[in-house]
Amino acid sequence: METSKQDLTLNEFKQLLPAKRPIIGLDIGSKTIGVATSDATLMIASPLKTIMRTSFVRDMEELLKYIKERDACALVSGLPLEMSGKEGDRAKITRSIGEKISKYTGLPIFYWDERFSSRVMERFMIMEADLSRKKRKEAIDRSSAAYILQGFLDAL
Repeated sequence: METSKQDLTLNEFKQLLPAKRPIIGLDIGSKTIGVATSDATLMIASPLKTIMRTSFVRDMEELLKYIKERDACALVSGLPLEMSGKEGDRAKITRSIGEKISKYTGLPIFYWDERFSSRVMERFMIMEADLSRKKRKEAIDRSSAAYILQGFLDAL
């Protein structure tokens, strides 16, 4: 299920990770960037923040704040593959933005199949958390980033 920058496998990417440092998860959208973080043991992902996109530099300044606060060592971004598993236009745009984020932050990035992440989190919020539409909208992006990151952590 995973895809990676420059054809790195999950194990090759894992070898790049220093011990006891968290990873930042991203759900890159056209209007927002959902942000999540792992714990230092790389066991648990937690929703962190939704960045409302305005300009690349401002968005990166906000993202860098979270990266530095947590001393994160890498990024995992959701990759919106088509139902067939192929990369369409949205996936190409996500990769392009992800590569810019990686270059700007100096952190390696790994792409993880995000099909259904937003739907799964929205269904959970409706069925289990009983959140209103407004509260779901506020939480969906960061929750999706945590769901993506947790899938990656589980695969590690």
